[in-house]
Amino acid sequence: MTLKNILLTFSICLTTILTAYAQTSSTCGDAKAVTQIGRSNLAIVIHSNDTETVWNAFRLANFAASQKDTVKIFLLGKGVEAQNLTSENFDVRRQMESFVAAGGQILACGTCLKLRHTEGNALCPVSTMAELYALIKQSQKVITF
Repeated sequence: MTLKNILLTFSICLTTILTAYAQTSSTCGDAKAVTQIGRSNLAIVIHSNDTETVWNAFRLANFAASQKDTVKIFLLGKGVEAQNLTSENFDVRRQMESFVAAGGQILACGTCLKLRHTEGNALCPVSTMAELYALIKQSQKVITF
């Protein structure tokens, strides 16, 4: 077998393998492929203290958790005020408690809490930039509100 034939055979094999891989790893419009991938890691960073915005962020987190996704929320900046937000129309605290009860995790920036002369608690434990960085690195998707 000549070098030319060996390279041609190698090229055909490589193309076949890459095509097969692309077909099995593509999830575009294929519900079966999504199921094969398994659970997603979703990080939600909340940096708003707008009651409706925070309420919707936690609604999304609760829905994702109900779909068996792994979801973690990091409260940053004004977002650390989330547990104290109240509104007649938007029960943020209830959404937060539901999220944690479903196995979700909420982390709150320690520096941001200190700037507001407040502390973390069981619902929102104090966290760090290093933990936010790790959360972003390990997550498949990061969403900010």
